[in-house]
Amino acid sequence: MSHQAEFSKIAEDVKKVKTRPTDQELLDLYGLYKQSVVGDVNIDKPGMTDLKGKAKWDAWNSRKGMSTDDAMSAYITLAKEVIGKYGM
Repeated sequence: MSHQAEFSKIAEDVKKVKTRPTDQELLDLYGLYKQSVVGDVNIDKPGMTDLKGKAKWDAWNSRKGMSTDDAMSAYITLAKEVIGKYGM
């Protein structure tokens, strides 16, 4: 299975966990996913009243400079941990 195919499959599988992961796990997954698919953050930071949007932007921006390949590998590793922890 190619790296891209494994990434796509695990991205779908992690959505099917039995129990909702912690907010931090979700933010880490989000940041790595966006860095894998888009690259460095390319949108303006949300305003102070958009707490959820700001947290997601910060999670993505914290990966700035990480290559898409490295982000995919880190995403796959984290997603497997989450799936193992919460089950499918």
